[in-house]
Amino acid sequence: VTSVDPLQFGGYAESLAKSRKKTGEKEAVTCGQGTIEGYPIQLAAFDFAFIGGSMGSAVGEKITRALERGYETGQPVVIVSAGGGGARMQEGMLSLMQMAKTSAAVAKLREKGTPYISVLTHPTMGGVAASFAFLGDVIIAEPKALIGFAGPRVIEQTIGQRLPDGFQTSEFLLDHGMIDMIAERHALRERLSKLVAHLYN
Repeated sequence: VTSVDPLQFGGYAESLAKSRKKTGEKEAVTCGQGTIEGYPIQLAAFDFAFIGGSMGSAVGEKITRALERGYETGQPVVIVSAGGGGARMQEGMLSLMQMAKTSAAVAKLREKGTPYISVLTHPTMGGVAASFAFLGDVIIAEPKALIGFAGPRVIEQTIGQRLPDGFQTSEFLLDHGMIDMIAERHALRERLSKLVAHLYN
């Protein structure tokens, strides 16, 4: 599944080609199935180097399929987000619709009781944060990650006030009950394996 240029947005085809060459990937997210300490999972991981990890129609489709495979197999779904670009503006409404599409897939997964673990890396913003990334049964963030919808400067300019120190960092979100835990990247495997083992048992 790869993005096309449905709106023939200026420079988008070139950006896609450049990102594919730079990363060696076809899209901003890679999906598959694997195991953590022997427990099978469905996994999706974003690559920020691919147009800022933004979500276009192909990314939304791949995330949705990963969630649907979790629904079909009963295997927990782990999504590692790094969507600093949010919804990919070059695809217009097709990109924005992925927010609803991925959120609906999470809701379907939840109806079956299949666990979904969301891992937020720096940065997780815009349409990614405003859809599936914040819908995990367990939400883990890396230290000092910037996480939110609009960036701090945009918010300050809109409300005409200075934001609190550390606003939109993972530490701020943990203190305010928006995420469940913070884990260093080197500790993620151990955290995830304990969570997945607990969910299976």
